[in-house]
Amino acid sequence: MSGLTFERKLTEMITAHVTYTGELRSKAVHVRSGSEIETDAPVDNHGKGERFSPTDLVATALATCIVTTLGIAGPTHDLNIDGAECEVTKIMVSDPRRIGEIIVNMTFPKSAPFTDKQKQIIERIAYSCPVFESLHPDLKKTMSFIWPE
Repeated sequence: MSGLTFERKLTEMITAHVTYTGELRSKAVHVRSGSEIETDAPVDNHGKGERFSPTDLVATALATCIVTTLGIAGPTHDLNIDGAECEVTKIMVSDPRRIGEIIVNMTFPKSAPFTDKQKQIIERIAYSCPVFESLHPDLKKTMSFIWPE
């Protein structure tokens, strides 16, 4: 593969362009869609805390990956998670400063009763989504599933 062809293929694979805009803020533009996200440093680390912090995005990515993966698997396993909600808590630790734990509490709507088999499938998918699998094993990932009664 020539250098030019490799560069073009690499350019086609770019996910986002990130620009530091000053005052501990950055702007990320998703290349394919043009969608934008701004981040701020958190208040406890010299920032304004007016936007998601980069570590907030990591924690939030876990929850969005879970629901996306479940949505993909839905037709195959006769699952409808429409209206499911996740609350995400990120716990930071120091030495070095990093995410120590991500807590995801997932609540399912009352309109969607699930069988025991479907509940097992949902939990298996949640614990094997790509973001979960990509996070370091030392990062504690605590998940709870709140089923309709």
